[in-house]
Amino acid sequence: MTNNTAKAISDLMVSMGAQLNESIRLVQSTEDDVEFRRYRDSVSKIMTTMLLEIMNPIYSEHPDLKPPELR
Repeated sequence: MTNNTAKAISDLMVSMGAQLNESIRLVQSTEDDVEFRRYRDSVSKIMTTMLLEIMNPIYSEHPDLKPPELR
């Protein structure tokens, strides 16, 4: 993968991760604990897949792109 493509995907994944985190905060503040835990667990699966299947391979090939918060 070219560095430009890897950077664009990394930026998108970081942005999507932030949006998913925000969605968890929204559900936590508006729904009961059972619904919150169910939602959080579902989003956790998405974020784990993003990290393991997309982001880590990119950062293995392009370590300079790895954001400081993931180091």
